[in-house]
Amino acid sequence: MNFLSLDERLNDALIEDLGRGDITTDAIIRSLGSKQDKATARVIGKESLVLAGWPILVRVFRVLGQIEEEPRFGEGDCVAKDQVIGIIRGEPATLLKGERVGLNILQRMCGIASETREFVGRVSHTRAKILDTRKTTPLWRDLEKYAVRVGGGSSHRHGLDDGILIKENHSAVAGGIAKAIRACRESASHLHRIEVEVRNLEELKEGLAAGADIVLLDNMPAEQVRQAVKIVDGRCQIEVSGGIRLENVASYAEAGADFISLGALTHSYRARDISILFD
Repeated sequence: MNFLSLDERLNDALIEDLGRGDITTDAIIRSLGSKQDKATARVIGKESLVLAGWPILVRVFRVLGQIEEEPRFGEGDCVAKDQVIGIIRGEPATLLKGERVGLNILQRMCGIASETREFVGRVSHTRAKILDTRKTTPLWRDLEKYAVRVGGGSSHRHGLDDGILIKENHSAVAGGIAKAIRACRESASHLHRIEVEVRNLEELKEGLAAGADIVLLDNMPAEQVRQAVKIVDGRCQIEVSGGIRLENVASYAEAGADFISLGALTHSYRARDISILFD
């Protein structure tokens, strides 16, 4: 994890929460004077989850002060309900002031990893890989995509600069799928593969004829994906996206898709319930 770029965002998140100061914590700490000891806090999973983001939780506290950590699980491990994920020790003010921001991040990352693990499990009997998308929270993409990888998924593109994907609007601007592919082929590095989005079987044939390396079948039912796989006949790889849920993801994988991309992994996940309790 690149903390050089992350610390500034964590600091901003803490400033958002602390504002001009934590008036509750500051009042209590003042009343204790020199009598305060180091606090020990247990991080507890209130429901079963896949752990992702422990190093980020720890880093939140370390932006505020010195702490000691005692993790009980590793990234990607399954944590059962009411199990202690880890122990944090430090000055009470450090733990109290960082608690909410740290939990907000950890709960969301565990939510993404847990849901990704469910999707990966549904297609494990096939060759299909589960991919994330760029439908992420602005400025937190690296953490969300990291959580997808911890859950067993793969990253599609981190940004517009690391892969060619000709979407419907690109083709419209270029004057058609073939023209868009030709333009990208002429200017792209030899290391870049060209992927093109198609909405029906006719556009699929046009993309194949123009030499696409990957076709993205957009919002096609699983039966139509089966037809597309027969048309492609191994000439390029196939990605499917749109309308895919836990209930039907296996049917798309069994239809022959190489990749299944889901924006829901990073925009519609459910944060997992996690608590921090002081001893």
